[in-house]
Amino acid sequence: MPIGRNSFIQMTKLSNVKGRITYISSHAKQENLYAVYETTERKFWRELAKCNQKEFVKSGTEGKCIEARELIIALPESFTEYQPDRLLQLFTNHFKQNYGTECIAALHHNKRKTNYHIHLIFAERKLLDEPIIKIAGRNMFYDENGKHVRTKKEILGEDGEIREGCSIVKKGEVYEKKLFTAKDERFKCNSFLDEVKHSYTDLINIYVQDEKQKLQVFERGSVYLAKKKIGKNNPKAQEIEADNQKRWEWNRAVDMALISGVPEPKIMEVKRKEITEPIRESIARRGNRPRLFSRVVTVAVEALEFLIASVLFKKSRKVPKQTEQTETEHPEHVAENSTAAVKTTKEEKAEPEQPKMTRLVSKYPKLFKVNKELEDQNGAIQQKQKQLSTKKKELSEVTGWFKGRKKKELQKEIDELKSQIRDMKDYLPKIVQKIGYRSVQEFLKDFKTSQTEYSEYRTAIAKWKKETGKEPVAHGIRAKLAEKKQEIQNEQKNKQHTRSQNKDRGAR
Repeated sequence: MPIGRNSFIQMTKLSNVKGRITYISSHAKQENLYAVYETTERKFWRELAKCNQKEFVKSGTEGKCIEARELIIALPESFTEYQPDRLLQLFTNHFKQNYGTECIAALHHNKRKTNYHIHLIFAERKLLDEPIIKIAGRNMFYDENGKHVRTKKEILGEDGEIREGCSIVKKGEVYEKKLFTAKDERFKCNSFLDEVKHSYTDLINIYVQDEKQKLQVFERGSVYLAKKKIGKNNPKAQEIEADNQKRWEWNRAVDMALISGVPEPKIMEVKRKEITEPIRESIARRGNRPRLFSRVVTVAVEALEFLIASVLFKKSRKVPKQTEQTETEHPEHVAENSTAAVKTTKEEKAEPEQPKMTRLVSKYPKLFKVNKELEDQNGAIQQKQKQLSTKKKELSEVTGWFKGRKKKELQKEIDELKSQIRDMKDYLPKIVQKIGYRSVQEFLKDFKTSQTEYSEYRTAIAKWKKETGKEPVAHGIRAKLAEKKQEIQNEQKNKQHTRSQNKDRGAR
């Protein structure tokens, strides 16, 4: 099972919200428009545009006024099976429920019907519960920029007439009508889009029927390189496939680095220096060159492999041999704490309170086994790579006209080893995907946290046992089942005892 596809959710600023609404919701402008859904009347957007333009002029800010924002949400093609109206309503209400703002959305296909997507426009302001209306207590004067000035003289021209663009609000007239709140600042934050991406990706995955088609959010600043999507009939399909192949090489090298214990900041440093910066500089100088990307990634992979080797070498010198006893003795203990603990009655209360097991502590035995499998697989790959290096060296040392057969044999062995290594590397992410993680990086974060929490938990439990002299009450599902089983057995014994007593009474 390959790493899941990345979701696509993009946000843009709208300087003409009324025009944009017309564009996305009109059958005349859209060939494949399936549904439109609105949470409020169109009048709302007209008033919102006026408010934003007025506030923008007041602020004196340069550039364009942002009247609203738009999300473009790509959907899996399998979603065409769902009723368009209901689907669009679900996704729109999801946003309104989470953020409390008014929305208008449209469900589209592109011309070639290869991209099923939602356009969702949302407001950054909310309607006030009660509009604020201000009445002029005297004549009020405004200059060309809408700025309030004290006297009429300040808006008059040399001819004594009111200058063009200036205005007077007479006493008793409305000089300010406020319908909306201030803009919600959270929509400007980078974290907002990230939050939305995760929220909608989770929502999409609920309705994806094929587990293999579930999406994930590509994390910016990730140690991995995101793969490119290859559309149908794409003339650059081969080029993109070759590009993705190099990305695969880097991502699998990253997996091995993480498992080997290379710190993430070090991996990010290699990625930045060997991939990001060279590519950025090259594009700035000569434009996009696909062949360059391949060479750059090859060098980056070599740099990362050198880092892996150095980390493993240091480990082998510092720790000659690690025994697994301390780590393997715990699984049953964590899951159940103690079988004797089941016998502890519910009425018993230990003082102080027994330390509680966190979610990750309860998962630690399972995570430990998976991590062990990762390390074993990583070690096996390292061994295969050593064999490959040896064979390559042998091949380079074979010279002469009559060594053709020997060369062919060695080359065949090299090709077989390369194929084996590729399959073995491919299996690394599958190990963690089996228990619901999308990447080795994601798994290792949880595992390291669980490791720390488990150590702290054991220390706390040991201290608690010493202070109270009691055995800990079991936690976890298995422990609860065991406790329930014991309760049922006790109930059955009591019933049998009662029946036996009743028989005895009858005999007497």
